[in-house]
Amino acid sequence: MTTQPQLLWHDPEWQKQAHDWIQSEAKRNSIELTGEIEQPHAYAWSTVMRVPSSEGMLFFKATAAETVHEIALTQRMAEWFPDCLPDIVSAEPSRGWMLMRDGGEQLRTSIRPTKDITPWEPVITRYAELQIGLAEHISEILTMGIPDHRLALLPTRYTELLADEASLMIGQEKGLTPTEFQQLKELKPRLEQICAKLSSFGIPASLNHGDFHDGNILLKDGHITFFDWGDASVTHPFVSLRTLFVSIEIALNLDDYSFTPEMASLLDRYLEPWQKFASKDALLTAYRLSKPVAAIVKTLSWHLTISRLEGPLREEYAWIVPEVLREFMVYEKMLSE
Repeated sequence: MTTQPQLLWHDPEWQKQAHDWIQSEAKRNSIELTGEIEQPHAYAWSTVMRVPSSEGMLFFKATAAETVHEIALTQRMAEWFPDCLPDIVSAEPSRGWMLMRDGGEQLRTSIRPTKDITPWEPVITRYAELQIGLAEHISEILTMGIPDHRLALLPTRYTELLADEASLMIGQEKGLTPTEFQQLKELKPRLEQICAKLSSFGIPASLNHGDFHDGNILLKDGHITFFDWGDASVTHPFVSLRTLFVSIEIALNLDDYSFTPEMASLLDRYLEPWQKFASKDALLTAYRLSKPVAAIVKTLSWHLTISRLEGPLREEYAWIVPEVLREFMVYEKMLSE
C-alpha cells in the first residue's frame, strides 16, 4: 500500500501559524470570528479555509511556492478592477497567504444541475473586457513572476519541455510512446509557424487565467468575481477558452472536442469586445489557431506544478503532461486538414 505524503497544510504548526494570522488580520480589520475555522480543500499546490465571521464567511487561501505570485497578482488586479476580483481583507504575498470576503456561489451551481450554460453569457463578456483591460498592465504583471508564455517565447518553452524526457513518461503507462515523442519533436517548426500566424492578427498579449472553469467564478447579486489565479500566465488571451470549453463538456456530459451551437454562441460573445482589434472572421481564425497553442500553455502550467512534486504525489498527476501534449497533436492535425 502506498502511503500518501503529509501535506504542509495539515502540519499542526503550520495550521497554528495560519490560524493566528487569520485571527490577527481579522481583529486588525475590526472583524470578529464567530465560529471554528474549517479546511475544506487541501491540494499539493494550495489550501482553502472557511472562516465564519461577523461580516459573513471569510475565505483564507495559501499557495505553494511555485504559485506564490498568485497573491500579489490578485491583490494588484483587485486594485485595477475591483468590480470583478475578490474583496481582499488582508494579504501577505511573501508567504502566499490571502484572506477574502465571500464572493457568492460558484457559477457551476447555476449550470450543472440544469445543464444550461446560459449563465456563462455575462461572465464570458466580462472576462473578455477584463483581459482587454489587463493587456495594458502586462509589463507590471510580468515583474510579479507570472509565467511568460507569449507567442514569441513559446517555441523555446516547447523545446525546453521536450528536453525533460522524464516528465513525458516515454514508453510508460499513460506516457508518450516513442513515436509520439518523435512526432512532437518534429512539430516544433509547425508550432513556430502557428505562433507567427497567430501573432500577425495584432491581438495583444494578456493574462490567461489558466483554470477558467465554472468552479472559479463566483456570482452574488449580479456581481461576477474571477478568483483562483494560481495558474495564470501571460500569453495570447484566447488560450483561456480551452478550459472554458472543457468545463462545458464536463457540465453537459459531452464528448471530448465537442462544439455545440450554444458553445459557438458563447464564443461569439467572447470575441465581440475583441473586434476593436480585428474583424470577426479574423478573430475566428485566430481562435482556431489558438487551440494548439492553448494545449502547449496548459502543458507548461502542469509541468511547472508536477516538477515540484515528489513520490506518490508526482505519480498521481504525472500523466497529465503527456496527455495534454497529445491534445496539441490533435489540434495541430485539425488545422492541417
